[in-house]
Amino acid sequence: MANVSVFNMEGKEVGSIELNDAVFGVEVNEHLVHMAVLQQLANKRQGTQKAKTRSEVSGGGRKPWRQKGTGHARQGSTRSPQWKGGGVVFAPTPRDYSFKLNKKEKRAALKSALTSRVNESKLIVVDDLKLDEVKTKKMAGALKALNAEKALIVLNEDNDNVALSARNIPTVKVSYINTINVYDILKYNTLVLSKDAVAAIEEVYA
Repeated sequence: MANVSVFNMEGKEVGSIELNDAVFGVEVNEHLVHMAVLQQLANKRQGTQKAKTRSEVSGGGRKPWRQKGTGHARQGSTRSPQWKGGGVVFAPTPRDYSFKLNKKEKRAALKSALTSRVNESKLIVVDDLKLDEVKTKKMAGALKALNAEKALIVLNEDNDNVALSARNIPTVKVSYINTINVYDILKYNTLVLSKDAVAAIEEVYA
């Protein structure tokens, strides 16, 4: 089992914790991690792009000039793609980009992402993530002390003071154990977990 240090919000080491290898020590499957990120980005796409083909553009029913004898190239319609105002060749149409990943694949991808953060020493466990008031300055100071200024903070339960204090920091995102995903884990340089969030993640995914 991996053993990582536990810090307080002043950045001082106050102990250590053993991480469950079933969650934080699996073999990293890069293909599944890639597919999980791809799925999340694909599922976000609206897919509402649309352009008209030559059959949908109005006008152009009359042949612009006779077939032969004008010196121009032959033309059948002013709505052809080579004309200004003509249709678009292979025009995009509305479509659904989303695709499905199996539950086991999603879990394996998430475990791989968590393991990669442990392997790269980018996982910080905090003894107790709490603030007495909503104060962005205090939150920014705590993250600086933890050397985690671009971080994904994962909490076990609703903590409005922490969430609201971190909301105005552009390089920080607060998430909960039921909303963590592979894309966010990889997007931010550091993964900051509260001690009870580690226990909850191990309980859910082990």
